[in-house]
Amino acid sequence: MMFSHVMLGAHDLRRMTAFYDHVLSPLGLARREDPDEVGPGGVIWYLPGRRWPQFAIRAPLDGRPASAGNGVQVSFAAGDRKTVDACWRAALRQGGTDEGPPGPRPRYAEDFYAGYCRDPEGNKLCFVHAGGMAPGAAPGGAG
Repeated sequence: MMFSHVMLGAHDLRRMTAFYDHVLSPLGLARREDPDEVGPGGVIWYLPGRRWPQFAIRAPLDGRPASAGNGVQVSFAAGDRKTVDACWRAALRQGGTDEGPPGPRPRYAEDFYAGYCRDPEGNKLCFVHAGGMAPGAAPGGAG
């Protein structure tokens, strides 16, 4: 496993929670935290039966407004092309904006298939399937 978790700042936790509930569902990710009872970790999604990796959103701790980073992208590994398509479509239905429809991206790798969008607060997302990506698989098993 390369990352323990990814966290994005959010202004409107309710709206962003609803967005990510729909978008991350095709990946098998489940929400752990209730947006009305956000703890220090924020609102968290994870693979059931696994502690890590996690994806989270929360208001910034410094009290300043959340902002999307220029050049920042969060990419989610998908088990197949149909899942890439489903996540991307869900994102657009939930108020995300198109940054590039799902399709082959041979400039990255011969089998690289991805769709790009922005969430309602401007964070850039990628849903990708390519050889060697095993969503949910990590050295050492659950943990």
